[in-house]
Amino acid sequence: MERRSFLQGAVLGAGLAATGPAGAAVNAPGLPQTRPQDPADLPFVTDPGEMRGEMLYRPFGRHAEKISAIGMGGFHLGKNAVSDDEATRLIHAGIDRGITFMDNCWDYNEGRSELRMGEALSQGGYRDKVFLMSKMDGRTKDEAMKQIDTSLKRLRTDRIDLVQHHEILRYDDPDRVFAEGGAMEAFVEAKKQGKLRYIGFTGHKDPRIHLQMLEVAAERGFQFDSVQMPLNVMDAHFRSFGHLVLPYLVQNGIAPLAMKTFGDGVILKSDAPIKPLEYLHFSLNLPVAVVITGIQNQRDLDQAFEAVKTFRPMDKARVAELLGRSRPYALEGKYELFKTSATFDGTAKNAAWLGEDVPGVQKLAPTME
Repeated sequence: MERRSFLQGAVLGAGLAATGPAGAAVNAPGLPQTRPQDPADLPFVTDPGEMRGEMLYRPFGRHAEKISAIGMGGFHLGKNAVSDDEATRLIHAGIDRGITFMDNCWDYNEGRSELRMGEALSQGGYRDKVFLMSKMDGRTKDEAMKQIDTSLKRLRTDRIDLVQHHEILRYDDPDRVFAEGGAMEAFVEAKKQGKLRYIGFTGHKDPRIHLQMLEVAAERGFQFDSVQMPLNVMDAHFRSFGHLVLPYLVQNGIAPLAMKTFGDGVILKSDAPIKPLEYLHFSLNLPVAVVITGIQNQRDLDQAFEAVKTFRPMDKARVAELLGRSRPYALEGKYELFKTSATFDGTAKNAAWLGEDVPGVQKLAPTME
């Protein structure tokens, strides 16, 4: 199908059918408007999850295994405000109480986040108790493979359960990832080698770029296992991943991974009349596999478990009331800096992380001097 025909069909609500590696049908998404008419018209979780001890567990997309509904964010564990020993203590305490999903990234805190998590997981058999995820910035096969191998060493493991293409922020990122000699070739090869089990991607800038990534994947017959994105009480009003991307993921069995519940604390600076537990409840009320949240002290850890303990599925009326309280603060994305500024754009500030252009591009590119 020609690209123009696909986009015309998308506007009319039609999908592009493709076949993934396992033979599953993949319906590529369209490009709808970014301002929802009804912010509360969201998909809601139909089953809060299986409660075991202090934690809820939910399916990882179309796959049989389950993961904790709360994930421990790796970025915060690598901050200067957290010592090596405290990071280990928090990781062990979280796992002991039921957290299994461990988030990380090759570039977090210049590798310190992975090093700390690797140290903690290497002790007492903790590695085998978790679902370990990390993210890679490289857009070429060579750069992505180097980063995967570096992450494996830092994390002290022979396999990472989920590896994701990090910061899909630009419309050309999908084409670079899927190009000949691009990062997807490294991911697929690493999976065959047993270095990783599942493949996903992340981004925080604009839901239409997520849709572009999903469209390019569908055109190439590839189906992701997971997609990570901002999902919070402000997202529902502005360039909403919850409205534009989440329904497609649920429909196609791709595990949605929620992040930016508090926007690294920036959303809380709005002083919106919403309690921290309500922010977490809102995200848990969406049909996501996990809500990844920053945990850098005991208070954060206890708050996450309190959110699980007190969570009850909310109907549309309750969600509408909550979103009504966030609306005055959310309409322009002022407190979602990851969407409206370069503050969170690590790869924009460190373009070398992406790697050089693939050989095919270098051969074709004109001299720009």
